[in-house]
Amino acid sequence: MPELPEVETVRRGLMPVLQGAVIEAAEARRPDLRWPLPDQFADRLAGRRIEAVGRRAKYLLADLDGGEVLILHLGMSGSIRIEGWQGSTRPGAFHHPRGAPGPHDHVVFHLASGATVTFNDPRRFGAILLVPYDRLDSHPLLRNLGPEPLGNHFSAAHLAQALAGRRTSLKAALLDQKVVAGLGNIYVCEALSRAHLSPRRLASTLATKAGAPTQRAERLVVAIRDVLREAIQAGGSSLRDHRRVDGELGYFQHSFRVYDREDQPCPTYRCKGRVQRIVQGARSTFFCPVCQR
Repeated sequence: MPELPEVETVRRGLMPVLQGAVIEAAEARRPDLRWPLPDQFADRLAGRRIEAVGRRAKYLLADLDGGEVLILHLGMSGSIRIEGWQGSTRPGAFHHPRGAPGPHDHVVFHLASGATVTFNDPRRFGAILLVPYDRLDSHPLLRNLGPEPLGNHFSAAHLAQALAGRRTSLKAALLDQKVVAGLGNIYVCEALSRAHLSPRRLASTLATKAGAPTQRAERLVVAIRDVLREAIQAGGSSLRDHRRVDGELGYFQHSFRVYDREDQPCPTYRCKGRVQRIVQGARSTFFCPVCQR
């Protein structure tokens, strides 16, 4: 599933096309994705102006005039294709042409500018919802999310308070979207490697008995921020389904320290360990058992 950097990359690619654009028509080629599309979906979107394009955790948000927000989730295999746009979408060395229109193009937005924005989702785990703006924060998908890891509310103090007393593993705690929003398996593994913390460590050990942050919490917050910023700069990680809206691959996977590098030498200077793979919560965890404690 795309994680925060991949969704943020898509948001940045959509902004010059969608922000300020008018939806001339919305075409729903099936009635549902993961859930049914909103009632009168096409009629409610026709003629609406997109005021802003945002993101919350792994959700794309398009603020519409009239007081509604379009929520889009990419699911496991969702991607967005832009056609008919005259501006630059920064194709580069990793550019790959997008596929021709096909049976998995489920929703198409026709803009007054002449551009089309197509949501393609072979597995149909994605979702598109319409929510009143004043109910956005209380929507079931968003109301329990923790702070954005690149925002001002995420800090070592917050992390310590969220983890104090928790007897679960540190890896499992960081995947809890109530602790911090948008992190997934890849970037948790990478951040823990940078912070030299074991994914098997008890989450509570990042807080003192009084609930204050330890040095481990301070290191981890820095590592999370750094790895996410670098991944966004690289366009995310393309492993299976992720592509940017211009068809270009993200390439942060070429900078992985531990993820998907089982049995390879640990990249930490002077560490003689090798990357190990274990399974936690039915997900693969990659880490160095020598320098991650």
